[in-house]
Amino acid sequence: MALTTKRHVKTSRWHSCNVLDARRERRLLWQLARDGEGAKVVSERVVLSTDPLPARQVGRSLRDLWQPKLNIAWLPAQQVFLRVLQLPVADERELAGMVELQLEKLSPLPVAQIVWTFDALPAVEGQPRTVIVVIAPRSAVEAFLGDLEGAGYLADRLEFPQLQDLRSVSGVGDGVWIHPREEGGRIVALVAWRHGGGLQSLNLLTLPGGAEAGPHLVELLQPLALAGEMEGWLSSGVSWHLVAEEGVRAHLESALREYVGGGLEVQVAPGLARLAAMSASAPSGANLVPPEHVTRYRQQFIDRLWMRALGGLGLVYLFGVIAYLGALQVVQYQKDKADLEVALASGSYTNALQLKAKVQVLQEQVNLKFAALDCWMAASEALPAGMNLTQLTFQRGKKLGLFGTVPAQEQTNVTAYIQALSQAEANGQPLFSQVMTKSIQGSVVGQGNRPMNWSIECEIRRSDL
Repeated sequence: MALTTKRHVKTSRWHSCNVLDARRERRLLWQLARDGEGAKVVSERVVLSTDPLPARQVGRSLRDLWQPKLNIAWLPAQQVFLRVLQLPVADERELAGMVELQLEKLSPLPVAQIVWTFDALPAVEGQPRTVIVVIAPRSAVEAFLGDLEGAGYLADRLEFPQLQDLRSVSGVGDGVWIHPREEGGRIVALVAWRHGGGLQSLNLLTLPGGAEAGPHLVELLQPLALAGEMEGWLSSGVSWHLVAEEGVRAHLESALREYVGGGLEVQVAPGLARLAAMSASAPSGANLVPPEHVTRYRQQFIDRLWMRALGGLGLVYLFGVIAYLGALQVVQYQKDKADLEVALASGSYTNALQLKAKVQVLQEQVNLKFAALDCWMAASEALPAGMNLTQLTFQRGKKLGLFGTVPAQEQTNVTAYIQALSQAEANGQPLFSQVMTKSIQGSVVGQGNRPMNWSIECEIRRSDL
């Protein structure tokens, strides 16, 4: 099944960017930040292939939700096939379908076994649209991504970096443009054949390192130039351009000058750090990461966020339980301490209660004695002449009972006595709340003038009783 992996990457979406060159034993990792419309290198790190990449720099975290991170990896040249396709002028959204229709003719492998993408060059008025198709074996791409995953690097974009070399040259015209780069002890040269203001062909040439690189390059260019002349898009007076870094140029320049007859223009190629910045700030990129890998990476990131959130909640719950148990132990300690103090004070408290009860009893007895004396004094002072008081009862300090005799002809003294008792006072307060005659019994008929028996009941009104 053919996989359309062309995606336009909106560079405005990322906050920080990592570019990894894993094409050699010593991997290069650049960290970039935004610099206006472009990107600038913040740090450069060399990591051996046996060592893991710095997880803090390349890993995903919750911060990526509001400060997105872009991870770019460069694919080795031996795993890439390049094709140049001339298409009719059409809408950008239709280019992918137009390329896919010609994929079986362009691909060196069965379409089901490849991953492909394309990079459309800027349109030129009056000319067909030039598209560079990038094809890679699916097995090689998946193995390369698997190695990156093992190092902790989840690539958002997988691209062939030397396509950026095509965009780096200025004043491009007809001719042959050679862009060599060192890669794993060899030199990989990207040869761009331009004619009629457009790109006609691209070739990737693998050269040995050292002094043999120049003659070998000339040997490979001769049949390609002959094929271009036969197809009609390459003339004999074509201009030749070498765009290379200083070290690579030293191996190729002399042999190329001898081959082209001295008409060779040499330009300095951007360094790898500059190439990384160009790759990060490119408005669109040919991305070879299969869509299912992108989906899996995104799902892993979401799952990791969920697990971290659940782990955080678990830790909060655990700390809450620990804090609750700690507070419970403190409260239990305070309770045990209070129980001990209560136990130690219980004897003294019991003795205090007993002493208080005794004092209350004694006080009540004292109050009863004074109440009895007040009642006795009031009863004595209010007793009219001629009345006899024969008995006095004091019932629990609440009621006073008076018993006595009175001559029959002086019975009215009983009423005067009751009135006098009602007005009796003690400490400026009425002594009795109620005074009533309980009984008056006269003499029996035939017994002469015997005295009458009377009884009076008084309710004592004292607050201290």
